[in-house]
Amino acid sequence: MFTAPFALSKPLLPTDLVGAIATLKRDLNAVILAHYYQDPDIQDVADFLGDSLGLSRQAAQTDADVIVFAGVHFMAETAKILNPDKLVLLPDLDAGCSLADSCPPSEFAKFREKHPDHLVISYINCTADIKAMSDIICTSANAVKIVQQIPQDQPIIFAPDRNLGRYVMQQTGRDMVLWQGSCMVHETFSEKKMVQLKIQHPTAEVIAHPECEEAILRHADYIGSTTALLKYCQHSASQSIIVVTEPGIIHQMEKAAPDKQFIPAPPLNTCACNECPHMRLNTLEKLYLAMKNREPEITLPESTRLAALRPIQRMLDMSR
Repeated sequence: MFTAPFALSKPLLPTDLVGAIATLKRDLNAVILAHYYQDPDIQDVADFLGDSLGLSRQAAQTDADVIVFAGVHFMAETAKILNPDKLVLLPDLDAGCSLADSCPPSEFAKFREKHPDHLVISYINCTADIKAMSDIICTSANAVKIVQQIPQDQPIIFAPDRNLGRYVMQQTGRDMVLWQGSCMVHETFSEKKMVQLKIQHPTAEVIAHPECEEAILRHADYIGSTTALLKYCQHSASQSIIVVTEPGIIHQMEKAAPDKQFIPAPPLNTCACNECPHMRLNTLEKLYLAMKNREPEITLPESTRLAALRPIQRMLDMSR
């Protein structure tokens, strides 16, 4: 007699996931924060959508008891740093970040020791351990503004993104020591294909995130953070816009400017490499299960949290 192999049963899910999430949100006094790079269905159930700076501000201000962070690990860590007494949930703990991974804490500590007189400004796309070794945190939305507030005679280390660091140097005229990290998504865009796309759409504007490589940014009509790109497209006179960042933002662009055509920039090959595989690990089903089971929970050693809090708070103060 044949016996089927044992199979793990999948959790039962409600037929109305959106309604079930709304009920859990009310019962838990929870808030759902989601990044623009999440899948559209997650964006549509979120209480607040934003880029790293906007979500940091929301995390600092919320009076919810539970924060459900639909994003990647460093974002949920930031929410926990700002809210030690709240339950912070991340739908999938494996939702990491290639940029954060490119800056291992032990190696960065040695790097910093070689430049003892340098102020450390770290892009928020880094781990809590890197934040704890930093003097100021920044985002792509405020990096230029923050660097401009630093005295000219103060040397600076900028970590971990070399492309954003290079862009900030160009905008401010400051010479900074750059950690050589990068985002796998923003380094996958093809300049050759970009030029071909511009030929196909000669009236289209190109808007790009500063995490992109310099060769790509040369073709951009506008460079800005995710939120800045979203705002720009609403006021642009162009009816066609080539979007050079993670294409999840296009969902909001189409809602904000339904009369315009948004064209995702092509990656180096035919894969969907311009979609962040880490961001896309989160799903509506996992978000529901995280709220239902109250896990996976983000926790941090208190010493790390306190050390990381100082540079984040300094960023928030300098961004007002």
